Amino acid sequence: MKGVERFDHAGTRGPLPEPPSPGPVEEYLRGLRSSGRKLLGPYITAGLPGWVDHVRAVVDAGADTVEIGIPFSDPAMDGPVIQAASEQALAAGATPASIFSDLRRLDVDVPLVAMTYYNLPFHMGEERFAGEMVDAGLAAMILPDVPVEEQGPWRAAADAAGVETVLLAGPITPDDRLRTVCEQSRGYVYGVNLMGITGERASVAETSAVLAGRLKAVTDKPVLMGFGVSTPEHAVEVAAPADGVIVGTAIVRRILDGESPEQIHDFVSSLRAALDAQDSL
Repeated sequence: MKGVERFDHAGTRGPLPEPPSPGPVEEYLRGLRSSGRKLLGPYITAGLPGWVDHVRAVVDAGADTVEIGIPFSDPAMDGPVIQAASEQALAAGATPASIFSDLRRLDVDVPLVAMTYYNLPFHMGEERFAGEMVDAGLAAMILPDVPVEEQGPWRAAADAAGVETVLLAGPITPDDRLRTVCEQSRGYVYGVNLMGITGERASVAETSAVLAGRLKAVTDKPVLMGFGVSTPEHAVEVAAPADGVIVGTAIVRRILDGESPEQIHDFVSSLRAALDAQDSL
């Protein structure tokens, strides 16, 4: 497709970079999917006490990728639990630099995906931020507050550094824009189950299956669905029409409640077991 137009920082129009060929994250997830495995992507807020050990625990429990939340003081789509986790991490002195430093001593065998807000890479400088990410072992980025049309400066730096930029699509995303998001997304496509902010829910929104079906109809890239997934039963329901599931608040709440890495391991293992049992049917 032709490049999507956007406004850069100087206010002039220009195209987004053409999506390069699939990167290592996408290829890795495609390989797992081709084996019949439903993908599982836990989210961990970085900077909390013992957070590196929690990342190790979820990987050992069967995570296929892990989202690393880099705390920001004014989040746009995080619910109360993840906001509280970010505030606690910031109060303890967490910064992108300290998180990158912690990640350099983390040796895991699944792709790590950063999730934060654009103020942080913009303040540091996109090229430097992307380079620091790669040096710390982060393979992809989610920037939920930057629409696809405005990702030119970040994408230029990220693509050059080898960072895959994951884009989000929601239940009310129009069909033409949905196709653009899927074409421009790298690594995987993040389907947002419901309108609103992150948080645990008693049940899965009906919009989840509808959106998953729409995404799968226009892309062969891995489609992972997130927001509101709170139990193993939710994970199975959400993953069924998609390629996998992202689980954040249910894990972060347990960490804030003082659960140990072993207890977090047990919870993520229950998600993994439920998904694997469904795959074997």
